[in-house]
Amino acid sequence: MKNILIVIDEIEYKYFEFNKLVTNFWLIWEFLNRNYNVFITTKNKLLIEFNKPFGLCYKTYIENENIKKEQNTIKIDLNSFDIIFFRPDPPVDIDYINASYILSSVKNKDTIIMNSPKAIREKNEKLYINEFPEIIPENIVASDEKIIKEFLFEKKEIIIKPLNRCFGSGVFYLNQNDKNINTIIKTATNDYKTSVMVQEYLPEIKNGDKRLIYICGEIFDYCVTKIATNNDFKFNEHNQNTLKFAQLNQKEKQIENYVKQKFEYDGIYMAGLDVIDGKIIEINLTSPCFFINEINNIFNIKFEKIIVNKIEQYINSKKSVILNV
Repeated sequence: MKNILIVIDEIEYKYFEFNKLVTNFWLIWEFLNRNYNVFITTKNKLLIEFNKPFGLCYKTYIENENIKKEQNTIKIDLNSFDIIFFRPDPPVDIDYINASYILSSVKNKDTIIMNSPKAIREKNEKLYINEFPEIIPENIVASDEKIIKEFLFEKKEIIIKPLNRCFGSGVFYLNQNDKNINTIIKTATNDYKTSVMVQEYLPEIKNGDKRLIYICGEIFDYCVTKIATNNDFKFNEHNQNTLKFAQLNQKEKQIENYVKQKFEYDGIYMAGLDVIDGKIIEINLTSPCFFINEINNIFNIKFEKIIVNKIEQYINSKKSVILNV
């Protein structure tokens, strides 16, 4: 029996009645059904003692079709796990970074951490797209008002994004005729002290953006389009009215060829790629939502089984290579 640890977000822990909108619910559910020992913890429950990394962990179990956790923690050496999923939500602040350092002290080569804590530190979810320049919108990263305005007046419409937040938080649309240009730039950059990503506006956003799901070398055919809510230009409300059936077009299918080798090299096993008109606007690495419940309903499949099959296949192939060396 294999041992798995999922480092979940503090909000998920606080309300640990896991619901089916949460990706971690389905990962835990499927691994438990395959007789794995599945533990959860949070980043503030990771620690180092005598040069070894530990976690204060809760064992999970299924009861009455719900996932539950035991009341008492168990201090477990992180080197004893077969897989560690590092999935707290942003912001990627100093506490997040410190947790990643603890995970980086895992020395057991048989322990696979998804995603690599080094990658989480070094590959910012917004900035990482610039490593794939052929398939992204034009963008700049700056805090300087003059530089941002020059880009705005060149492109006429732009999107301004904070570098360390998620789920559309702090994202602004701005056009050259807006009456609040100065205020929006000042607010977004924290009085010109904080760099932001400024992307050209892609008109196809009116039809939503697609969430492409990458796991262990493959972008799956199953995906959803995220539709903007009323009075907004972006998706920021997770419900059945804002998530629609989607299929990959030929341009989107080619994205796997662009990212696979780089992801593998960087230790990126699981990612959610947000795509508009064949261009990647963001690469979600920290706790990508795979919309498993919605995909199951839309495609009439059990996507959690497909995901875990892919993870098991990948890990077994890696261990086979090690054994044959």
